[in-house]
Order: sequence, then structure tokens, then C-alpha cells
Amino acid sequence: MRYISTRGKTAAHSFSEAVAVGLAPDGGLFLPEKFPTITTKLVAWEKLGYADLCFEFMKLFATDIPEADLKQIVLDSYVHFSDPKIAPLKKLSKDLYVLELFHGPTLAFKDFALQLLGNLYSYLCAQKSESINVLGATSGDTGAAAIHGLLGKPNTAVFILYPNGRVSALQERQMACSQAANVFALAIDGSFDDAQAALKEIFGDQDFRKKHRLSAVNSINLARVLAQCVYYLYAWLQIPEQDRSRIEFVVPTGNFGNVLAGWLLTQMGVPIGSFKVATNQNDILYRLFNTGEYKVGQVEPSLAPSMDIQVASNFERLLYYRLGCDPIQVSRAMDEFKHNGSFILPEFKAGEFSASRCTDSEIPGIIKSVYTQYGMVIDPHTACGFKEHTVGKVSIVLATASPAKFPDTIQTATGIEPKDPTLEALKLRPIVKTHITANAALIKAFITKNGV
Repeated sequence: MRYISTRGKTAAHSFSEAVAVGLAPDGGLFLPEKFPTITTKLVAWEKLGYADLCFEFMKLFATDIPEADLKQIVLDSYVHFSDPKIAPLKKLSKDLYVLELFHGPTLAFKDFALQLLGNLYSYLCAQKSESINVLGATSGDTGAAAIHGLLGKPNTAVFILYPNGRVSALQERQMACSQAANVFALAIDGSFDDAQAALKEIFGDQDFRKKHRLSAVNSINLARVLAQCVYYLYAWLQIPEQDRSRIEFVVPTGNFGNVLAGWLLTQMGVPIGSFKVATNQNDILYRLFNTGEYKVGQVEPSLAPSMDIQVASNFERLLYYRLGCDPIQVSRAMDEFKHNGSFILPEFKAGEFSASRCTDSEIPGIIKSVYTQYGMVIDPHTACGFKEHTVGKVSIVLATASPAKFPDTIQTATGIEPKDPTLEALKLRPIVKTHITANAALIKAFITKNGV
């Protein structure tokens, strides 16, 4: 299988090439030339455990990696999850479920993809006898998961940009207390969007990118999105067959990569009913799906910091399909957004998507209500997914992070202080971070000095 750019000016890549590059050289995002249809496989896949399902799914896309090697990569990626089901599906009521995605090593849904991506990087480096420098920007959880996926791996260095003072204290410790020589936590002044803009500018410098063998760890990397498809499929297969067509996945999201992963399954023939995009008060996606206008606003720090985003980079992949797979139109739309901060989708239809918006003033009350009604403690991001559900749908809310990562908010709402031993251990370690301006030239100089 080959992979093409949403902007159409990059030659088709193999899976391994697309993973290693991350962002397409023309500034676009990689997608398969054609998605496989998987409907005939679903009955057999119902019987599989999580890791085996992931292997069967990923081998349809990683066609240039020998199956035996790919299977070992996948199996190794899910050994550090604390729940034997990896992504347990909990039923709360007749038409309400929660998909727990926080049992990985950094207690957030990003582990599902970044454990796999870290092992893929390690494998590709070994195969080519090369080193790789991995660059990512995070609003909270991506950085920790990326670091843990690459922790101490040979021939790799990982550089994570994050907004200083705008992630939770424990999220920062997960990035800045690794004590690994190949990890660099770079705290920038400004927002996640500032970090992401600097990242994209760096990847736009093709000479620098090639010289330093730079790869992107954000969800602009297609391997991350494909790996996240699996937990949607895993949950969907557990719902009674007669209810599957009315499932609505409710997805707390900021950068659109998580919900896009679920939607991509519909392009492979899986009849998922709909998706609700659950935003916090940084609501660019809520406004998009209610008005058809994609318009950047001011980032407001919130109780759900991983969603404090106003430029949802993965939206470009959906836009590609909404614009008839026409890379020229995609390029024009993205140029318009870059220069004007907005664009309006022609003949806009929300289609399978709806959206909700949850403010900081609402989050503690929702956490308390869920705890009182169901005896379940949820984190602030997951709380946004409980804001509203569609009548007549089977709602599956994605629980994207452990409440232990946000103890202050949880204790205020419920009186309970959630703890996790891995996080408690981090409190004893010194924070090691580098303050740096979100300036591409300065970040490139740092990578040049510290990279492999």
C-alpha cells in the first residue's frame, strides 16, 4: 500500500517512509491511496484480544514490514498496560458505555499509538542502521506518551515542545522527570498552537529535516491515527450486533486526530452511526460543526488543558474527503486559513458529526454528577464527553485520561484525591526542562546541538 499527501505535491510513500517522515514534504498529511474494505473480516475479528486485533488491522497498512516483524512490534507495544483487556469497555446504563483508554504507561489514550510508534521507530532505525530525531508538540498528554514510547531507545532523541505553565503539574512531570539522556522537554512561552506552528515551520525546512533525520510524533503522523482506529473497532465489536448501527462515539478532542481515527473506519466499511466531538471552551471544532466556518480564536487556559487548541491539524485529513479528494482545493483552503485565520466550507454538511461545548464552570459539576450517579471518577477531558448525548443513540464516551493526572480538579468536585503510584514516584524526581521561545531557528539550533 502507498501513501499520498493531502496537498498532492509529494510522491507516494511506503508505510515505513511515511512513518519516518511524519509530515509530508509539501506540508500536507499522509493518507492511504485507497482504504481497504474490512467488512468481511469483522466476524472473525470479534474473537480477538486487543493486541491480536491491532496486528490484523495494522498488517493491512504496514505492507512493507514482514508480518512476523510487525506482529512482534505490535505485541511489544501492549505489554505495559495495566488492564488485561487493554481498552476495557464499561457499561453504565442501557445505552451508555465508557471506553477506558488510560491504562497505558502514561495513563492517557496517546499510549495506544505512541507505544506502537516508538517500537516502529526503533525497528526502522535498526533495519537501516540509522539514527532518528523525533520532534513533537503537545498540549499535555502526547509529550509524555511520546517520551515513554522512546525512553532510552538507542539511536533516537526526542524533543517535545509544550506550553509552559499550561499543562497540569503531573503532565509536566511526566515529560520533564524521565531522567533519560535521549529526552528533551522544551517549555515554550505561549500556547500549544504556537508550539505546533514552530514545529510545522521546522518540518518545512527540507534540508534541515533530511540532515537531522527528523520525524514527527504528533498525530500528523499517520501511524498514530491508524493505531487509534483499533480501539474504536475493539469497542464496536463488543456491542450487541443489533445496536451497532446506532452507536455514537463521544470523543473529547482538540486536535481532531482521535475522532478522525474512528471516522476513518467508516471509510473501510464499518457502519458506525455517528460521532460527537466534545470540546472544552476552546471550541473551534464546535463552531465548525455548527456553522461550517473554521475560524481560529484565542486560546483560553482551561481545566482540560490537553484540549486547549485552536488549530486542529488533523482536520486537514477530513477536509481532503469533504473536498472530493482534490489536493488543489485542500491547498487553497489551508493557504486561506493560514493567511486569514478562517475559511468557510462550501456546501457544508456536518454529516456523521455533531459537537458539544463544555466550559470550565461546567466541568466540576459533571465530574461530581458522574461520580454520584455511576460511582465512576472521570478526568476533566472525559467530563466534556458527558455534557450531552443524543437521544436514541448508544453512546460510547471515550475516557481519554486517568483522573489521577488532575487531582486538584477531581478533589474539588468529589472530595476524593485520585492517586497513581507511577505519578507519585515522579514527585520525588527533579524537573529537567529547557525554556525556549517558540522560534523555529532557536529550536533547530537546539536540535542540532543535542540530536543524534
